[in-house]
Amino acid sequence: MLSRLFAVEMKMKIYGLEKLSMVDFDGHLCCTVFTGGCNFRCPYCQNADLVKARNIKEIPLAEFFSFLEKRKGVLDSVCISGGEPTLQADLALFIERIKALGYKVKLDTNGTNPALLRELVDKGLLDYVAMDIKSSKKSYSAVTKADSALLKKVEESVELLKKAKVDYELRTTLVSELISKQDIEEMADWLAGADKLYLQCFKDQGTNLESGLHKVEKSEAEEYKAILEKKIKRVELRGY
Repeated sequence: MLSRLFAVEMKMKIYGLEKLSMVDFDGHLCCTVFTGGCNFRCPYCQNADLVKARNIKEIPLAEFFSFLEKRKGVLDSVCISGGEPTLQADLALFIERIKALGYKVKLDTNGTNPALLRELVDKGLLDYVAMDIKSSKKSYSAVTKADSALLKKVEESVELLKKAKVDYELRTTLVSELISKQDIEEMADWLAGADKLYLQCFKDQGTNLESGLHKVEKSEAEEYKAILEKKIKRVELRGY
């Protein structure tokens, strides 16, 4: 009954659920829920079907909230990923109803909806934000295949997180064809003063938007890390 009440009159659409994750929200046992659709087309994205909202079946909200009710005391948090979650109608209401069940919430985002991000932060609905930084400003459109106007939104979200009272991380996936040492140097200037940046190892999952891409080798990733940590408080490698 409660799950139906929580799902009523909500336009939020979810297309995937990982029922247990120990890696999506550090220090927490969480489930990860996936939204469909994205306003970027990053070649390395491993969720091609989610990004294009194709070949995927919608999960009824009542079913999802029923799952959360049953997992209270086992899971402690929900990670909302995608796709790009901030494109979804009723995201704030969706999170409010997750929080009402006693769960912490982590949001994965590309930062293109700073107004909604600010609303979620100001309302205390987020416990953690993971925001992707695709490359340097000059290379953003080339990587994302998106209108350059969206970069201004990303910049606004970066500044918002730097000042907001919410724990967050920035993260960049290192793809040798898409990022250079010069991009990293420019990112260091852009992101100076940020709390955390993770440099993530690219993996070809066979479900990426484009094939034929390669990871940045660890020795080069370490060089990038050394450049970035001169201006960012904490820089770590992830997946290496």
